[in-house]
Amino acid sequence: MPDSRAEQTPTAIYAVIPCYRETAHIMDVIAGFGPEVSRIYICDDACPDGTGDLVEKECTDPRVRVLRNPKNTGVGGATLLGYRAAIADGADIIVKVDGDGQMDPKLIPNLVEPILEGRADYTKGNRLHRRDAVQGMPALRLFGNMALTLLTKLSSGYWQIMDPTNGFTAIHAAVARELPLDDVANGFFFETDMLFRLAGLNAVVVDVPMRAKYGAEQSHLEIHRILFEFLGGHMRNGFRRLVDTYFLRDVGLASIELVFGSLLLTFGVLYGGFHWWRSIAHDIYASAGTAMLSALSVIVGVQLLVAFFSQDIRRVPETPVYPRLKDIAEIDGGSDD
Repeated sequence: MPDSRAEQTPTAIYAVIPCYRETAHIMDVIAGFGPEVSRIYICDDACPDGTGDLVEKECTDPRVRVLRNPKNTGVGGATLLGYRAAIADGADIIVKVDGDGQMDPKLIPNLVEPILEGRADYTKGNRLHRRDAVQGMPALRLFGNMALTLLTKLSSGYWQIMDPTNGFTAIHAAVARELPLDDVANGFFFETDMLFRLAGLNAVVVDVPMRAKYGAEQSHLEIHRILFEFLGGHMRNGFRRLVDTYFLRDVGLASIELVFGSLLLTFGVLYGGFHWWRSIAHDIYASAGTAMLSALSVIVGVQLLVAFFSQDIRRVPETPVYPRLKDIAEIDGGSDD
């Protein structure tokens, strides 16, 4: 018998469009939205070319509402402005679409389908789902995307996802309410940081295949400016996830494998490296026992870490949390009567 809660499908789909220098594309983006979207938030992030002003002047779509940040906060800050408004206005699902025209709003039904069917709490576009889908993607962007995908898998624990920086996303509002929105990254690290925050709720994340459009739009992402932000963010989130998952919320075999695997690998590398340097600097050959101790520590450490990551991959959430969150909200709401 199917779960009756999955039949309570959300109907209020609200779209959030963060905008910064998007006057050349924003009207076409708005025109692409279908009737499944009930409200559209244009989030003007202190846009110097007046994207919000343009929309207020020329857009006649009654679903559109312009929100403004008093100062530029980044794509994450603009999106969170829309998230808060959508939650306050009673959204069931919140969709994020960038204002640069690279995402087709006509794909929104595909994006929200896993949430409507009770299979996901959060969905995101995936431009890397098949070989021909990445045609037209600049080579440097493709390489960077693949590197960031690996880092995101490590820091978030969502080993099944690809294309983690994809800004075409949908989230169930019940899940969005539980996120620490004040702590989510405001800049280009926003989408990646969202995955880390979702992992803290054991939310189910599902990729939705899509094809992006690359035209004459200007990217505001500067690699040299965000490189250290991304590296630092991944290191911080990865460390916090491992501590929270394997030492605070649960302690088991994987915790032991992580600790001893890390210690043995570190010891083997440092011990072997020291004696390798010593043999070169002082022309002293290391004994067979020294070499064996170093090699054995590295081998066992690597084996333990491989076993740990095997368990970590199997921990990817499979049951959506939003039905439980809705039940809790209904109980809490009823207790106030």
